[in-house]
Parts: sequence; structure tokens; C-alpha cells
Amino acid sequence: MNSNTHTDSRYTFPENFMWGVAAAAPQIEGAAYEDGKGESVWDAYAKIPGKIKNGDNLDQACDHYHRFPEDFKLMRELGIKDYRLSIAWPRIFPNGDGDINQAGLDFYHRLFDSMETNGITPWVTCFHWDLPQSLETRFGGWRSRKTVDAFAHYAETIVKAFGSRVKNWFTINEIVAFTRRAYGMERNAPGIVCDTKTINQTYHHALLCHGHAVQAVRQYGQPGSRVGLVDNPLVPIPITDSKADIQAARACFAEDSRRVLDPLYRGEYTADYIKEYGAENLPDVQAGDFDLITEPCDLIGLNIYWGYYVRADAEGKPERVPFPPDYPAASVDWLKITPESLYWGPRHIRDIYGEQTIYIAENGCGYHDEPLNEKGECLDLQRRDLIRNYLKELHRAIQDGVDVQGYFLWSFMDNFEWGEGYGIRFGITHMDYTTLKRTPKLSAYWYAEVIRNNALYHGENSQSATARTELSALAT
Repeated sequence: MNSNTHTDSRYTFPENFMWGVAAAAPQIEGAAYEDGKGESVWDAYAKIPGKIKNGDNLDQACDHYHRFPEDFKLMRELGIKDYRLSIAWPRIFPNGDGDINQAGLDFYHRLFDSMETNGITPWVTCFHWDLPQSLETRFGGWRSRKTVDAFAHYAETIVKAFGSRVKNWFTINEIVAFTRRAYGMERNAPGIVCDTKTINQTYHHALLCHGHAVQAVRQYGQPGSRVGLVDNPLVPIPITDSKADIQAARACFAEDSRRVLDPLYRGEYTADYIKEYGAENLPDVQAGDFDLITEPCDLIGLNIYWGYYVRADAEGKPERVPFPPDYPAASVDWLKITPESLYWGPRHIRDIYGEQTIYIAENGCGYHDEPLNEKGECLDLQRRDLIRNYLKELHRAIQDGVDVQGYFLWSFMDNFEWGEGYGIRFGITHMDYTTLKRTPKLSAYWYAEVIRNNALYHGENSQSATARTELSALAT
């Protein structure tokens, strides 16, 4: 057989591997004050001068609230069959608690109807950072256990409402993003600075909410429902595959995981946690809290964009190796291009916490300027190249026995990138924020072929030629 006429088995993924895309309600929906939706902390934060670049806000975003049929039709045409989305808490409970907003429930029923029509499976995240502002104003947000009580009722409400339509649930997205970065540094909404004990308390409350969401899915979800947390661990990459460097990287991963993964999997705040933060800064824990936090899950989602390099020093201790000035990066300063992070992140989870069913819940890259050319194309070769190289490393992890069962590319379309506003583009679909026209980028066509072939490379007997013909019609 001619070696050029078969699929390259080196980068063929397991049968039934899940390929999807992801987005989050506050970043794409818009309609921030329509149909009874309450204000979120990000809606309010974006209105404070100087907090968001260019003064951008979430009022319109991508207008997915009104244009979701168009977006799901485009997903279908690209062959995307799995979509990770979030439900906006303040759209269901405008004040976070109290009365239900029926218009919010109705919207998501319409959205799920459209997904079903287009053959798209929903993977729902219960909370993706958009805390109702009312809970922050009245109780102090994540600093208060009253927010935990409000979330428990919210989680129960949405699983009851949508459990017959949704089988796959993620509880909480990136705890660090709305705890330490929101209450320990002026980076995320509400953008205040608290002491260490308070920060630790916000983590504890978030973990309790995770447990409540798991319980809601167990009690009200359809048979066979699956649920788990989404975490964004810092990923240390050993400089070499020597035993010493791997152990150094593993030690760094364990150290960085004390506030989220350790309590989740070990059911306690460990001696190492107390040594690092001090006994006086332990969060207040009530009887039964760890029973709730450690409710058995079916999977864990990992958001992985980058990692950092580690080696063992002369004494065998971990030493972080700094990035040189010219190290390649995307347009956002934090995203160093480190494909090996998609190997070592899942592997560290397995090696430290045992076998877990893992989904890559987010992976992608953001760039400043991605204009359309005279043909109306967005030729984002840099994104296609980056994602391909990351996926090679994910394939290696699977080949090495790590149980990774799916991958969600972030993001389906350009959207509101938090403090960066609309100046950074993460999408495989280009968004014209003036006309709201959606244009699939080169990376979207490439990813469509990956999905179609379940592989990174395709021989002449694959369906890639047919795919190119069909997909090129989308650009005209």
C-alpha cells in the first residue's frame, strides 16, 4: 500500500473520542439587561472606568441571545456535535435568590430546542463567573455562606428544569478565577483585595457549591447523567523526562493544587496547606462540609492553555526555569506556547490523584489582530498550528494510558475576553462586532476535518477532499 494513502495512525484518536467547542454565557450572550435578567458582577465591573480595556462591556457581546439559531446552524455545517456552554445564573435568578425569572428558563429551553434540531449535544456548566451582583452587594458574594445557599437552590432549579435535556454537567469553572483573582487581586470582578483567610474562605464556599451541584445532578438528572468540576491547574513541565525532573514537576503541581484539587480528592486541608497558609488562615469548616465537597464525580474538566518549565536542582529540589525574552507567546501576555502542557496536565492528575476520566474543557489561543482579507477569509495559521501541536501532546498522553475522553476547543467564536474586552480574539469563528457577522476562520475548517476524521492527519483515502469542498461553500 502506498504510504501516502492511509490515515496517519500516529495521530488518530480513540474511537468515540469527543470533539467539541466551548463558550460561556456572559462572554457571548449579550442581552445583559433584557427579559428580566439581573446584573452580574461582570456587568457591573465593566461599567467602572478603566477596568476593561477600551471601555468594553457585556451589554451586546456576540448577541448570541438573539442569534443562537444562526450559531448552531454554523456549528452543524462545520460538523460540530458537542458544545460546552454555561447558564447565566442572573438570567434564572435576577437577584441570585428569591423569585425565578421564567423568561430566563424559557430562553434556555429555546436554546436547547435549537441545539437538538441541529444535532448538537449540550455540556452545561452551571457557573462560569457571572455571580449575580445582588449577592455581592447584599452578602459579600463568595465571602458569604449565604451565596452557597443561593447557589444550591439555583443548581437544583436548573437541573430540575433541564435535566431531561442535558446529560453532561460541569459544576463550576475555574475556581481560582473568581476567588483569589477576584478577592485577592484587582484582576477579576468584583476586583477587591482581601486577607488570606478571606480568600481561603471563598475557595471553600466555591467547593461547597461544586458539591451542591453534584448532589442536584444525582437527585434530579436523567439516568446516566455525568458531572464533574472544571479546574485550570498550573502545569509544570519537566525539562527532561528524567526521574528527577518529573518528580520536581510533580511536586510543583501538588503544591499548586492545595486549594482546589487536594480538598476535592483528599477531603481535607492537608498539613502542607496549613504549613503554606497558616493555621490561623484556615477557612471556617462546618460539620459535613467535606462530605459535600468530596461527592463522587464522573469526570474532571481541565482548562489548559500553557505551562511552565521545571527541573531538579543540584539538591533535587524543584527549580522553575524562567522563559527567555523571545520565548514564543500568543497575544495575551500569560499564554506562553507550551504544547507539552496538554500532556503533563492530564498526566499529573493521574499520577497524583489516581485514575480519573478527563476532558479538556478548554484549550486554545488568543490574538490581537485577525482581519479578514480581500476574499473575506481569516487565515489564522498561527491558531491552526498551535492547536495541532497541542493536540499531538494530548494524543501522546492518551497513548501513555491517561484516560482523556474528549476535547473542547476554546472558543467557537470571538467574544468578550474579560479584562481584555474585545481586543483579544480566541474564536475559530471571526466576529465583526459592528455588523455581528460570523465568518469561520481557516482554523474552523481545519478543526472540522479533525472532527470528521478523528485524526490530525488524513491520507488521500480520507474524506478531507470532500470536506474542503463542502466547507469552502461556507465562506461564500
